[in-house]
This record gives sequence, C-alpha cells and structure tokens, in this order.
Amino acid sequence: MKPIQGVYFQGYVKLTVKGNNPELFFQKCIDHRIVVWNVKKTADDVCEGYVKVSDIRAIRKLNRQTKNKIYFTEKKGYPFLFHRFLRQRPLWIGLILAILLFFVLSNIVWNVEVTGVPKEIEAKIEKQLRVYGVHPGAWIFGLESPNTIQQRLISDIPELLWVGVEQKGTTYHLEGIEKIVVKEAEAHKPRNLIASKKGVIKKLYVEKGVPMVKVNDYVEPGDILVSGEIESAGEENKDKKDKNKKEKVAAEGEIYATTWYEVNVTVPLKYKYEKVTGNKETKYFLQIGEVEIPIWGFGKPSFQKTDTEIHEQAVHFFGWKLPIQWNKRTYYEKEIFQGVRTEAEAKEIGKKQAKADLLLQLGPDAKILSENVLQERLDDGKVKLNLYITVEENIVRIQPLNQGD
Repeated sequence: MKPIQGVYFQGYVKLTVKGNNPELFFQKCIDHRIVVWNVKKTADDVCEGYVKVSDIRAIRKLNRQTKNKIYFTEKKGYPFLFHRFLRQRPLWIGLILAILLFFVLSNIVWNVEVTGVPKEIEAKIEKQLRVYGVHPGAWIFGLESPNTIQQRLISDIPELLWVGVEQKGTTYHLEGIEKIVVKEAEAHKPRNLIASKKGVIKKLYVEKGVPMVKVNDYVEPGDILVSGEIESAGEENKDKKDKNKKEKVAAEGEIYATTWYEVNVTVPLKYKYEKVTGNKETKYFLQIGEVEIPIWGFGKPSFQKTDTEIHEQAVHFFGWKLPIQWNKRTYYEKEIFQGVRTEAEAKEIGKKQAKADLLLQLGPDAKILSENVLQERLDDGKVKLNLYITVEENIVRIQPLNQGD
C-alpha cells in the first residue's frame, strides 16, 4: 500500500508488531478502518507498517484484544519536527531574539543625508533636526511624518526656500534649495520716481533729486514725482553747451498721496465657524493588513466634535516594507459657533473686513482715511455693500534713466 497523500503534515509512525501471525493484526486495523501502508513481514513473528499519529489510540485499544506486542519505532512528519524544535530551547530563543533584533535595527534611523544647500545651512538643518528628534539612533515610530518635518524646517530656517524630506528605509534624505535674496537696485544707478497710481499729493520726503510736484497736486500714473536729472555743477561755466548739461542721479524719497478705492463686500446674516479649544487626545494603533488593533487609548474620543490628525509609520524588515504599520491619531476638540446677525451688525463687519483686506493688499505704510457706503442692499440673506474708501499711501514707483547722452 502506498503512503497517504499529505500524511506528512499530520505526522505518522512506524508500527512494529511481534507475535504469532503478526500480519493478522494489520488486517484487523484495516477492518476497523485504520489506514496502514507499506506493510512488510521482516521475520516469522515480526511485521512492520506505517500508521497515522491520529490512529495510535485506536491501535492501542485494538491490541488489548490480542497477545501481540507493538512498538512505535520511527516518528516522522511536521508535528515531530516541531516538537523536536521546541525541545531545542536555546535554538528557538536565539532565533526569536535575532528576529526581534533585526526588526529593531530595521526601524532605527541610521543615517541623515542633507544635499543641495551650503555647508552653513546644512549645519542649521542638522541642528534643527536634532531638536525634532531626527538623528542616527532615533526610533522611527516616535518621529513626525516627513511632511510635518518639511513644514517645520521651512518655518524655522528663514534661509530655506524649499526642502524635501524623504524616508528611504533607515535613511532620511533631505534636499533643500537656498532662498536667494534679490538685492535692490544699486543706489548709484540713475532713476526717476514716478506715480504708480492717480491721487492728490499729501506729503513729500525727497532725499535726492528734483521734486516735480508739490502738496495738493493731482497726479496720474506715470507722472514724474522726483526727477533724477539735476543741474550740473559746471553751470557756472558761461558756455551755453555746458550750461544745458545735466547730471543724472538716483532719485530717492517717499511721496504720499490720497488715493481712492471702490470695494464690494458680502456678509451673510447667518454665520457658522469652528474654533479649536486646545484639548486633545492621542491614540495608537497597530495595523496588520486591513485590521487595526488599538494599543494605547481605547474607545471613542471624549470630545463630541473633533479635528483628526493621522500619522502612519510603515514597519520595515531588512529594507522590505511589511504589511504592518504603526498609526498615531491625534483628536483635537473643536467648538462650532453659529447664529444670526442683524443688518447693522453685518454692515459694520463688512466695513471692517473690506478695510482689513485692502490694507493687507496695500501694505503696512497705507492708512485708511475714510469710508463711505455707496450702495447697500439685502439679497438672499446676505448684506451686500459697495464702499468708497479713501487711503493715504506711498505711490512711488522707480523708473530707470537712460545713461546715454
């Protein structure tokens, strides 16, 4: 009889039967539906065969009805291999410790590379990374995501225009671009100061050049405010040719004028906005495939309304990305405010909003002088305003002069 397919996974033994007519014992096994194979008679009173481990109890029970002696002389199959492996305690303990060691080493930062920036900025980046905890020997699971590190570096190091952060296994690779400060035009280059927009001159502060306008003059865009052409020092020369010759300089000064803007703004009567309170809860999860197992922080957040920030960290082993990842979720409590404004309240909010947006556009030197409502209407639950705003601002724009004759 041939061995049963797949019996190696279940385990099987070699059965030796000794007694009168031992082959009849194997026949009884077959009659009781006990599978046997490779039955051989090695002597007049000895017969051998193979049986499954699961049938040993039935064979012992059957042997009580005979005078034969039975022996189990060989043990084969995975169950016995596994049992022998477990008996080698130092071996499997060493194997488990080695796997744990490899796992730990595969999830520690071994190297941090910074490229694309000068040495002094590279030193600043490395110093800032150490503040964030990113350095050789750091546990990867405890670090922030590469996108968060990137944003913090740009915020904390003014010299950086851009930086890319990428994690490749146990190495963090950073590539940066230095911010190039464009220097203003050299002061000695000849130029005029011209009006950038229409307005009425309010104040003049001229350091160099010839003023071409005075207070209360109305100017259009492109009108010369301060000329960079001044009378030459050789004017005392009686020669007419020398007398008409002018020197070109870089005009400098600030010219403030009253300007006007027409602004449209819309304010809804019903409002709704969210505000983060500052309270937060952090929970940790181990994700295996699609299954997520909570490790720290159980149950739902105690806040009713939250904003959630998720940080996912993949687990690596010998450079391979395993289908396991460490998830960190931070829940920020938020409050939602909603209500209804009166038309008067909406109107005042609209004025403040329009002036704030205009000042943001014009810069810190601008100053609001007055505002007037040209038109006001209520449409579909919204107050719509058309405002006329008077501003005092510096209207200077530089116009280079041709240095030729």
